[in-house]
Amino acid sequence: MTATALQMNQSPYSDFMQETEVLLPNKQRLHVEMGGNPAHPTIVLIMGLGAQMLVWPDTFCRLLIDAGYQVVRFDNRDIGLSSKTKRKGERLNTLKLMGRFSLGLANQGAPYTLYDMAEDVSLLIEALRLKEVHLIGASMGGMIAQIVAAQYPEKIKSLGLLFTSNNQRFLPPPFPKQLMSLIGKPKSHDEDGIVEHSIRLFNVIGSPGFVDPILSAEHARKLYQRSFYPAGVLQQFLAILCTGSLLELDKQIQQPTIVVHGSRDRLLPPAHGKAVAKAIKNAKFELIDGMGHDLPLYYIPKLVHIFTQQIKSLTP
Repeated sequence: MTATALQMNQSPYSDFMQETEVLLPNKQRLHVEMGGNPAHPTIVLIMGLGAQMLVWPDTFCRLLIDAGYQVVRFDNRDIGLSSKTKRKGERLNTLKLMGRFSLGLANQGAPYTLYDMAEDVSLLIEALRLKEVHLIGASMGGMIAQIVAAQYPEKIKSLGLLFTSNNQRFLPPPFPKQLMSLIGKPKSHDEDGIVEHSIRLFNVIGSPGFVDPILSAEHARKLYQRSFYPAGVLQQFLAILCTGSLLELDKQIQQPTIVVHGSRDRLLPPAHGKAVAKAIKNAKFELIDGMGHDLPLYYIPKLVHIFTQQIKSLTP
């Protein structure tokens, strides 16, 4: 299957992106948006836990395209418009899994792990016939990107990791307020209840002073109207807990890597990013003063500059 053989349609969200669906050999169906010149090097963006591809801001994608790259963003399995997993079996004790996870102990029982989600990315790269692929992964997406770079090294030229972790044991846990905002339940599952819950989450985990309440409400409403599947968020969380530490896998990564973290990240404190950079050979680490666990407009030009300079440095 080639990119030209796919049925591409104009994205209803971004006038510089086209969208399509890709059925992978493992039966997962991923909803994808692509923008930029196909002849240019490609940056594949992998988003985090429970986050649709639209959480990659249009401004971020547009600036990457203007810098000379084709950009691909997609909904991970179980979120957005990609295929959903119907879980079978008994309900897992999430708190027990989290406790074992923090100690570096193995967990089982999730319908899939981050290794399966990394296979999705690898198969997507093949299906789109992408060349010169550079990965940028955020949060859980950064964990997936680490696995892709280690297990499918021939497909990846460089690695950009944003407010992520390798989940090695004894890393500092999320601050209680941020953790409870992430795993807490909304007051209701109707549109207004979910929007209210999302705004509260954005405020708690976001960059202090840079969370726009009006834009946050508009964004949350757009995401809810596009897709609402809370079971998928839980299953992605279980995938993290049942994947465990990536420390030994990080030692296999050979691609040039830059790890970027916000100094005000209270969901995954900066020690997580530093641990990733320490584990990957010759990885660079950059701490962004004042940034939290989000991509506010204020920091986007700086982030684009960091990631594109990393890629450009690979060119002789």
